[in-house]
Amino acid sequence: MLHIYRQVSGLRKFDTFVIAKERRSEDRFPFDAVEIHSKVRSNFIRRFWLKYIKKEPAIVYRGEYRVLERALQKRKADMMHVYFGHTGVHLLPFIKRWDRPVVVSFHGMDVQPREDQPGYVDRLRDLLRTLPMVMARSESLKQRLIELGCDESKIRLNRTGIPMEGFPVIERPAPQDGQWRLIQACRMVEKKGLDDTLNVFAELLKSYPNARLTLAGDGPLMEETQKLAEELGLTGQVDFPGFLSSEELRDLYHQSHIFIHPSRITADQNQEGIPNAMLEAMATALPVVATLHGGIPEAVKQGETGLLVEERDREGLLEQVKCLLEDNDYRQRMGRAAGESMRADFEQSAQVARLEGYYQELLDRWKVDHGSE
Repeated sequence: MLHIYRQVSGLRKFDTFVIAKERRSEDRFPFDAVEIHSKVRSNFIRRFWLKYIKKEPAIVYRGEYRVLERALQKRKADMMHVYFGHTGVHLLPFIKRWDRPVVVSFHGMDVQPREDQPGYVDRLRDLLRTLPMVMARSESLKQRLIELGCDESKIRLNRTGIPMEGFPVIERPAPQDGQWRLIQACRMVEKKGLDDTLNVFAELLKSYPNARLTLAGDGPLMEETQKLAEELGLTGQVDFPGFLSSEELRDLYHQSHIFIHPSRITADQNQEGIPNAMLEAMATALPVVATLHGGIPEAVKQGETGLLVEERDREGLLEQVKCLLEDNDYRQRMGRAAGESMRADFEQSAQVARLEGYYQELLDRWKVDHGSE
């Protein structure tokens, strides 16, 4: 994921390497220090002994434990940062036995229950008790971790960092031809509220018939979302460009007037941290119309850098979009405030420096607690 790549590649005080099961999109994410976690050849007798006699967890009897341990020993790792809580749950047997500190960062979907994995929440609670430090993308995720039993003193906010030089601020005058442009950029999944976006846009066209909407991104709901656009009679006024590079997204933000993002919590408790695309759009001085969901209110200051309504409130979303379209000065003032806010609170180098501070804090505390040099 891009926000993780930005963190990993942005580290300055720490040398780091990545352990992964496979490598994809190397051209987009150039990084030399990668250890591929290849499959382990299975020894039937050893596996039987570990599984049925020793009663070891799957990560041990499948050989994954040894592969991970060797990679960390080879690189002489002092600590490990595990991205996403469900990966931390999977690695819990290793985390409990490894003689170095581990931090796990949570990003949103990894705090939800998993009905297909009995006992998952219990193992997640165990992970939170075991870890010396936990990171959360937003205050809302922090509160969810506390509800799951995490000691609040362990939790550190790990904000997304945005490279502001890649998303310059521009002024956006009102279009002379009435072709207002709205954009939502995201992975096409339920919590992004794409059906709300399309229904609101269909109503908006009754007052602004030349408006256009871009839904940038890809995901499991792409086909369903395209079908809904057709059913609402939006063919020709909604663009689906698919997955785009940062540069392509920046150009779309510069061509747009409002970023819309009606996120909502799903039945299985999947929620947002703080959407990366929203932060990038705001960095270009694009005002936001979004929902009071997850970490969004921590980045969008109501009435100053964007407008927020309750989840699933299509009428409220429509009203707020119209509010910005009808008041050019207010919209531009809000956009400028959004750009300033991003540079004050989400600038990449500052966030990376904060992350490195957490690493150093964890290492220093570990040395004191474990008497190591």
